[in-house]
Amino acid sequence: MHNFRQLNIWKDARPLVKQVYVLTSSFPMEEKFGLVSQINRSAISVPSNIAEGSARGTDKDFCQFLRISLGSLYELETQLLLAVDLGFASESNDIFDKIVHLQKMMVAFIKTLQK
Repeated sequence: MHNFRQLNIWKDARPLVKQVYVLTSSFPMEEKFGLVSQINRSAISVPSNIAEGSARGTDKDFCQFLRISLGSLYELETQLLLAVDLGFASESNDIFDKIVHLQKMMVAFIKTLQK
């Protein structure tokens, strides 16, 4: 078992969630139950799956949750790019850099666990 509170991927995912929530709070109200909800759920899924997976008994099981978390990061990136396309956000926002950095960290961690 891993202590998720000590994992850098979990530590980095938490402020990302806050940044996403701040960003989506400026989206149009008619998107509250559409894109905003979807984006926020994707962001929350990242640290949540890291934490849940860390409680699993094997690294193989943990890796499965890390892959789910990684998938949520790619989903989040896509949804935010759609928000840019719709004029709700700017691609110059540093949130994209943070997402890509976290994706790379997660892939590296998964590879380490698989060895």
